[in-house]
Amino acid sequence: MKKIPVYFMPGMAASPDIFEHIKLPDEVFETHLLHWEMPIGNEPLTDYARRIAAKIKHENPILIGVSFGGIIVQEMATFLNPQKVVIISSVKSNTEFPRRMKMAKMTKLYKIFPTGMAENFDKFKSLPFSDKVKERFTLYEKFFDRREKEYLDWALEKILLWDRSEPDPHIVHIHGDADEVFPCKYIKDFIPVPGGTHIMIINKFRWLNARLPKILLGENEADANS
Repeated sequence: MKKIPVYFMPGMAASPDIFEHIKLPDEVFETHLLHWEMPIGNEPLTDYARRIAAKIKHENPILIGVSFGGIIVQEMATFLNPQKVVIISSVKSNTEFPRRMKMAKMTKLYKIFPTGMAENFDKFKSLPFSDKVKERFTLYEKFFDRREKEYLDWALEKILLWDRSEPDPHIVHIHGDADEVFPCKYIKDFIPVPGGTHIMIINKFRWLNARLPKILLGENEADANS
């Protein structure tokens, strides 16, 4: 049996290690992990997506993207012929952005966001923060490997200025009902993950492992929570 190629794109600045607990049946799927590249200057999102798409070595793959990676795989799909595109903790168009993101776009507040702090991460993680904040620092330290200000400035701008206003009805969207970055009240037509936050690719992997194979094969997508 020929295996189905599945390519995973992590969230903004994240390492492919965020998929370390995602396990698809080896006898059915062949998995590949994509990495973030540094943008070339103020590279348009479509050009960047084309560069990442060039790393796909199979015809008709399945593309899976998390958060900003979900936006990227949707753009990549315009250069490829994927059999399925799955986004997790992401959005299908700019109409699904929360109000604060629309406001940031309108006011250009993203241009003064202190992205340079990420390059000095080690100086902040030792400060006397709460246990919850320290836990988040531990996650960032483990899973985020693109901390360059140039990358972060570029990524924030490209997310907020994403010009897709019409969702592709063929996109399979998996979304947590407790996502704090893209609240589900703004999202339509998705497979809900109970208690899933924006980092559910890490802490809801059991839910995903139990259901993702059937979703990828087009089986019982509407009943994924059963």
